[in-house]
Amino acid sequence: MKSEFLPSTGGDNGVHWFFIVLGSMKDRACKVTKIMIRSAQLLLALLTVLLTPSVTRGQTESQIIPDVVYGHKDGLALTMDVFLPEKPNGAGVLFMVSGGWYSVYIPPERSQLSFSPLRKAGFTVFAVRHGSSPKYVVPEIVQDVRHAVRHVRHHAAKYQVDGNRLGVYGGSAGGHLSLMLGTTADRGNPASPDPVQRNSSHVSAVVAFYPPTDLRPWVTDVNSRYYQNYPALRFEAKKANDYSPILQVTPDDAPTLLIHGDMDKLVPIDHSLNIIKEFEKHEVKSRLITLKDASHGFRGEDAKTAGSETIQWFLEHLAPKKPSP
Repeated sequence: MKSEFLPSTGGDNGVHWFFIVLGSMKDRACKVTKIMIRSAQLLLALLTVLLTPSVTRGQTESQIIPDVVYGHKDGLALTMDVFLPEKPNGAGVLFMVSGGWYSVYIPPERSQLSFSPLRKAGFTVFAVRHGSSPKYVVPEIVQDVRHAVRHVRHHAAKYQVDGNRLGVYGGSAGGHLSLMLGTTADRGNPASPDPVQRNSSHVSAVVAFYPPTDLRPWVTDVNSRYYQNYPALRFEAKKANDYSPILQVTPDDAPTLLIHGDMDKLVPIDHSLNIIKEFEKHEVKSRLITLKDASHGFRGEDAKTAGSETIQWFLEHLAPKKPSP
């Protein structure tokens, strides 16, 4: 395993904040597993994807709404941080705070720099924390992020976004959750006593970095390293189909961008190669960008490429609809 503290790139550049997260994870529990720390490292890599050398702290002082409660479960609050741009373009982007289906708390004043390029482009960013592994498993986690989308849509006017112009992105487990949102949307339950639940979970654009797209072998083989290392995968095997995005693709799915390294050993690129075939078969607007020699978690030029492509995808697919002539 790599060092649990990744090297700083110097100064207040939005990277060093993550050292505190890793340290607090160790302090918080007597038995912190290697996989938790690895998941946290991957989340760091994901959050630095959208950083550019030209971004400075002075450019990140737009308003933050921290710890917004978007739901409750088991007596606990489900929360997100909202990052508002100076010049809103009316679109919102949900970021899945998830690595290995662990969802860690990162103080928004430390994570805000990672979202600066999206905010500069006018997007309102919602950093969504879900019920975390090891307590919760994938089916429960998917329900959380669906509820997060419903919450944002229900309160769209409050956040100055168009409820029909919502996108989602994430990497690894967060990429899986993003694909689940893009392929399994529903219209909500109009009979629900909860007004939030009456809203659709639909998103209009998806970006997924190195996502697991077929959970079946990981869930059904109890001896696999994935089943053993990722407690969120320990749910009923008969439900594995329902939570494998590759089996959920239909023509009405959201436009989806996949970015994957061809040297990824943790989530092999076959996951993206296989689902892109399904998207193409069903004529879903989609694209796969293969990063040569890149592994799991992008760095350097790969991170820059992934970041710029992400913004362009959202600009294209979350633009206001032109009125019919």
